[in-house]
Amino acid sequence: MHKKILLLGSGELGKELVIALKRLGQSVIAVDSYAGAPAMQVADGFEVIDMLNGKELDEIVAKHKPDLIVPEIEAIRTERFYDYEKQNIQVIPSAKAANFTMNRKLIRDLASKELKVQTASYFYATTYEEFTKAVTEIGLPCVVKPLMSSSGKGQSILKSDADMQTVFDYAMNNSRGDLKEVIIEEFIAFHAEITLLTVTQQNGETLFCPPIGHRQERGDYQESWQPIAISEKDYLDACEMAKKVTTALTGAGIWGVEFFLTDKGVYFSELSPRPHDTGMVTLAGTQNLTEFELHARAILGLPIPEIKLERAGVSAVVLANNTADQFTITGMEDALKEKNTDIKIFGKPTTRPYRRMAVALVYDEINTDMTSLRKKAKTVADKIVIN
Repeated sequence: MHKKILLLGSGELGKELVIALKRLGQSVIAVDSYAGAPAMQVADGFEVIDMLNGKELDEIVAKHKPDLIVPEIEAIRTERFYDYEKQNIQVIPSAKAANFTMNRKLIRDLASKELKVQTASYFYATTYEEFTKAVTEIGLPCVVKPLMSSSGKGQSILKSDADMQTVFDYAMNNSRGDLKEVIIEEFIAFHAEITLLTVTQQNGETLFCPPIGHRQERGDYQESWQPIAISEKDYLDACEMAKKVTTALTGAGIWGVEFFLTDKGVYFSELSPRPHDTGMVTLAGTQNLTEFELHARAILGLPIPEIKLERAGVSAVVLANNTADQFTITGMEDALKEKNTDIKIFGKPTTRPYRRMAVALVYDEINTDMTSLRKKAKTVADKIVIN
């Protein structure tokens, strides 16, 4: 049970996954577009390449001859994965899953049209003329996103006709890769957003983590908490939808499946075939196994007897305010004076506005008041200063 793993994308989620894999005796080569990325700091080796360059990707796969390829980001020439599978390299979760989930068009059409999962109404557009027509059909407000992007980049809520050109340009200019197309979605009046971490296994049933609540700004997560109050019906409906979609995509690993909770039931939103940023709350010990430990076990084919809620927890992000390649992080001594707190510094070598640099974690008994715990997490995060 020793595998060589090529990790494509080496951010903070990749760093925690490498730590989990190393604890299971694996070898990891971390890959990203810049040197000094968080996962590179704990891996056995690293490569700096443009992962949207198929030739460069082929070269490092040939060089390292990995047993497994594990994508951690969207900006990858994912169509090459089909060829790697033909070379008997295991792609996580699968080449099909990576290709479909890196493209909002493929995953949305699969969920809505093929699997008949409840989603918001939607249209696609490649030109401004198509965009304006779609907005007229959907109505205002509506949500506009690039078909390929990450961490909320390019995402907006369009509320006024006067902002149409600005919103369209923002989405198009923040599209990753070669795909220049946007999705226009009906705005869903939801009372909560949840992430249902779903684990598919090589040999075993599909498992579900206790649902995680999260709050976003600028399309990117700011805080997450586990557990979140949810009706039994909504939970079971979300589990059924998550199982349908992940089964269709095939492969083993953890999936971050996002849903809207509404007065009309559960709506499928998006899906990531890897550890999810909102799942960083599991680093607070909310579960018997973190999302990274679950992913590591699943991709290695190791058993997961159960997933159990151990305590309540909240994560709150620490963001940079400006662009710099020289900076300091202060305030940890003050932040950690509080009981039941932790700080994870990601180790990113540069800052830019709104870049996630660290996360504050707080925890308490399962039946604790979550509103108070969320306030505490925000207070702890605010004590960390990056300048």
